[in-house]
Amino acid sequence: MNLWKLILILLGTISLGAGIIGIVLPGLPTTPFLLLTAGLYMRSSDRLYNWLLSTSICGKRIKRWQEKRGMTLREKVLTILMMWSMICVSVIFLLSSTSGRVTVVILGVAGTLVMGFIVRTIRD
Repeated sequence: MNLWKLILILLGTISLGAGIIGIVLPGLPTTPFLLLTAGLYMRSSDRLYNWLLSTSICGKRIKRWQEKRGMTLREKVLTILMMWSMICVSVIFLLSSTSGRVTVVILGVAGTLVMGFIVRTIRD
């Protein structure tokens, strides 16, 4: 395996980690990191790429994004609900500064707008 492929695998793994952290950390998106991971693994390791696509959590969604470039309405609604749940937990229990709370809420509004108006809604 050449150095370039190792670098792509390393970057893909870092991206995967960021995507996993983004599941619970408001303001850090999950989907773009998982799509980046898929792209990096696809160019560097068939084994890792196939593993990612076979995972029950994100494999089906990544395949659908690659084929149709969008999310179902149900996925969008669940994503926004999860995002706002974590934002509320952060604002109520984890953040003490007003500026931190305002920043997280602004990022949440931005994420909601992106999910609602920029990401294409597709049929399953």
